Amino acid sequence: MGAVVADDGPSGVKAPDGGWGWAVLFGCFIITGFSYAFPKAVSVFFKELIREFGIGYSDTAWISSILLAMLYGTGPLCSVCVNRFGCRPVMLVGGLFASLGMVTASFCTSIIQIYLTAGVITGLGLALNFQPSLIMLNRYFDKRRPLANGLSAAGSPVFLCALSPLGQILQHEYGWRGGFLVLGGMLLNCCVCGALMRPLEPPKKPEATKDPAEKKAKKKLLDFSVFKDGGFVIYTLAASIMVLGLFVPPVFVVSYAKDLGYQDTKAAFLLTILGFIDIFARPICGMVAGLKWVRPRCVYLFSFAMIFNGFTDLMGSMSVDYAGLVVFCIFFGISYGMVGALQFEVLMAIVGTQKFSSAIGLVLLAEAMAVLIGPPSAGKLLDATGRYMFVFIIAGIEVTTSALVLALGNFFCIKKKTEEPHTKEEAAEREELNKSEDKTPEDAKVDSIEVEQFLKDEPEKNGEVVTNPETCV
Repeated sequence: MGAVVADDGPSGVKAPDGGWGWAVLFGCFIITGFSYAFPKAVSVFFKELIREFGIGYSDTAWISSILLAMLYGTGPLCSVCVNRFGCRPVMLVGGLFASLGMVTASFCTSIIQIYLTAGVITGLGLALNFQPSLIMLNRYFDKRRPLANGLSAAGSPVFLCALSPLGQILQHEYGWRGGFLVLGGMLLNCCVCGALMRPLEPPKKPEATKDPAEKKAKKKLLDFSVFKDGGFVIYTLAASIMVLGLFVPPVFVVSYAKDLGYQDTKAAFLLTILGFIDIFARPICGMVAGLKWVRPRCVYLFSFAMIFNGFTDLMGSMSVDYAGLVVFCIFFGISYGMVGALQFEVLMAIVGTQKFSSAIGLVLLAEAMAVLIGPPSAGKLLDATGRYMFVFIIAGIEVTTSALVLALGNFFCIKKKTEEPHTKEEAAEREELNKSEDKTPEDAKVDSIEVEQFLKDEPEKNGEVVTNPETCV
């Protein structure tokens, strides 16, 4: 893409695994909450939009779909911006875009205008915050990274629990226009989170010791070499299939309850239940993924989480009353939390720190088309059949298929190999250690002869010191 000095994080700096990293984790928690909860939270406004603009379910579902598509599809753009300008400036600009989109949407007079404002502009702003925050989290944590990923991912259910009832209240008090305006103001907090993303600085070296080649080091803005890694290719394929159905149930569960005849507030409470369970599932799954025996096998734990999620969708398709939807939301919250806690941890483990900024952008781009067609196609199916059962069944099949692709592809296609260093610096250190360990017995014998000769010669050269009574004792 072009040689430009990149903000790829200093490779010579060890991840602090704490310190200011906790502030970065807090910022990542907020950003993840806004990024993932917003497409679901705006679904509480769908009934009002349908009444005002005279449109169908599939038309309103495009709002959530465009938000997610921008969050995913602009991945390479975010990677280029981060590598060129750094994480903090990109996040500050993204916070302004996210707020501007929702504020402008409150003045729209057609659904197309809402697509462009609440969908495209706000989605771009959230994307410019979401990806850099994950990159910074990966730089600040290593040994505690699974736990950090689980805690930051918990931002999604926490915000979902808060934003869904808040959206219902705002709609009741101020209408959907007032609700969009207030939510736009809240998104300015993304700028505050961006200010927390302090870059890691390498230890200062004297000018004389600096390697001239190091000063001239350039880095491509987007590294396509990650596609040479079979594990990355399998992960990307599985994730693209997964997102076809992963986000469908949370988008439609509120409308499902309303169509069964339950009040709007009671229907919106289902998302609160889902989010409350999700809050605890993500950190707990992060802790489990960090265990010594589990961490090398995170790919299979991720596959299990996806199978669990798909099976829950299939069981949820048989719900016929509010109690059934509550049970579905409980189990969906557990499985969804596991998927959320593991998806980026697995990617970080596959590609390493140095290539993560490019890898995540390319993965999100691959997922974008699936995200874009997932909820709207489910809405079309709902409009055609009038039954939510088929929507949940299709979603469950898609997620289960992705789990099988990941598990079987990893088991049969990826050869087991010893862990290799991800950076040139690590490789050089390991090579030095290998050289020192591979000394032949003859070299060792020569060294011992030289030491003996040195000890024999020393008394002759420094006789005065040897005869000193204090040194002889």
